Amino acid sequence: MANSAPLKFHVPEPEVRPGGTPDFSNVVIPEAGSVERPPVDAEPESIRKLAFSIIRVLNRDGEAVGPWAGSLTDEELTAGLRHMMTLRAFDARMQMAQRQGKTSFYMQHLGEEAVSTAFRKALAKGDMNFPTYRQAGLLIADGYPMVDMMNQIFSNERDPLRGRQLPVMYSSREHGFFTISGNLATQFVQAVGWAMASAISKDTRIAAAWIGDGSTAESDFHSALVFASTYKAPIILNVVNNQWAISTFQGIARGGSGTFAARGIGFGIPSLRVDGNDFLAVHAVAKWAAERARSNLGPTLIEYVTYRAGAHSTSDDPSAYRPKTESDAWPLGDPILRLKNHLILRGIWSDERHKQAEAEVMDSVIAAQKEAEGHGTLHSGGKPSVRDIFEGLYEEMPPHLRRQRQQAGV
Repeated sequence: MANSAPLKFHVPEPEVRPGGTPDFSNVVIPEAGSVERPPVDAEPESIRKLAFSIIRVLNRDGEAVGPWAGSLTDEELTAGLRHMMTLRAFDARMQMAQRQGKTSFYMQHLGEEAVSTAFRKALAKGDMNFPTYRQAGLLIADGYPMVDMMNQIFSNERDPLRGRQLPVMYSSREHGFFTISGNLATQFVQAVGWAMASAISKDTRIAAAWIGDGSTAESDFHSALVFASTYKAPIILNVVNNQWAISTFQGIARGGSGTFAARGIGFGIPSLRVDGNDFLAVHAVAKWAAERARSNLGPTLIEYVTYRAGAHSTSDDPSAYRPKTESDAWPLGDPILRLKNHLILRGIWSDERHKQAEAEVMDSVIAAQKEAEGHGTLHSGGKPSVRDIFEGLYEEMPPHLRRQRQQAGV
């Protein structure tokens, strides 16, 4: 051992640092339509290669091509475009509201709008999502009122969660949106438990778990895969790979596995990668996985290859860890622009109609914001009652909480 070379500690390095030229040469992008669409009941081992490719439907000319195309009607596509536009406009207004001191915190979805809005349309009423803080599109695509979302962000007197959650951490059982957990990754194993319970009770509802690339390094992610694979839980396990955790590039969490989808292979889970900026591809893959879950064929792991174009949150400055122009170089483009171009090519949309839709969407968002601000914001207007701190926690309030409520005078 005396002649052995010293051990070296390895730390993965991003392709480029701030001030450098953006480099996405490591992202291998297959041609749109070139990836096979296997039968829903395909054995996981037979589709192993799908964990290392990227399923795409829209080509660079805006055409929908290949075996994954055709899962949406013209009306569903135009509605999907509006949902993405609404989410982007909502983000812009709430980001501005935070800068104005009307809320303490906000997290936007810039560049990732297709992932959640398209996915929601592949689910049925009653299915349950266990989201992170970047899937508000699930609510918008399901018709959840923007005013209620804003009331929660402002923590005002109409906040549906009565001031007991951080801004953007929504909750709606009616819309299949489980309460967001600020402790990242916990929702993944909770979702598997919910799906197992649905199967045990012989229900028909499935679950969807959501996690970011950085949080896959948490032990809860791996625990969820163990239970999902062992008990064939009716669940879709979603990994949104937007290239960056809070300030570390995706290679830190991915390690040597090659892709995040590849992590499912060792558990015998069908694992696919999809172009997360392709609305049509996201919907088609999600629909395939939902059919699999509902047919008692067990879980599916999906990695959405996308890019976080904005900051991680209003508390973050991405220029400290990546080039300022990196988002412009992202090779999979803008999801809204790509779907817009596809619809124009189909003759069911136009630049003029798009500008009109942008104005209509922004008017509706501003109207919702005015209504919400009328009920209060962070530093002005109505607030939830102090009494709400003690309500909704126990079926019968325990003595120590009754005493505390009495001491508080509520």
